[in-house]
Amino acid sequence: MILQSDHIALRALEPLDIAVLFDWENDVRYWSLSTTLQPFSKHVLAKYLENATLDIYEAKQLRLVVDRKSDRKAIGLIDLFDFDPFHQRAGVGILIASEQERGKGYAFEALSLLVEYSFSHLQLKQLYCSVGADNVASRALFEKSGFQLVGTKKAWVKTPRGWKDELMFQLINPNFELK
Repeated sequence: MILQSDHIALRALEPLDIAVLFDWENDVRYWSLSTTLQPFSKHVLAKYLENATLDIYEAKQLRLVVDRKSDRKAIGLIDLFDFDPFHQRAGVGILIASEQERGKGYAFEALSLLVEYSFSHLQLKQLYCSVGADNVASRALFEKSGFQLVGTKKAWVKTPRGWKDELMFQLINPNFELK
């Protein structure tokens, strides 16, 4: 497998992932991160998995499972979305689902692998992400990974507790010259 580090491996979604995908996509704690407003059925997710065979140039997105290498357990997802081959950029999203698995460096390893893949294989010029201003862990992850804070969208996300700011981060491929 190409996309692997010491502790994790990134792999394509498989039909057997439907149960864990169903749990993660329907966990309301994550809905504000993905702008989800309603639950997903297993039927809808099965259809999604059928189309997951499309390459990133057709689907304009790539979703990979983050597996812990020690036991090959799926612990999260990492995505490229809004893939724009003309402008050579894509958005990045990541979820380490279990709170027990967070803080162990898995997200950093997964993001490092995805950045390397994006810049070397897909030859992207830049990656970007949006992070809730109150999401200290995600902010630290992207900053540690070299992403730079480039802006704040004020009162961008409506939550049951009120409006939250969203921070925009960007990582420019160091092999591209900015002109």
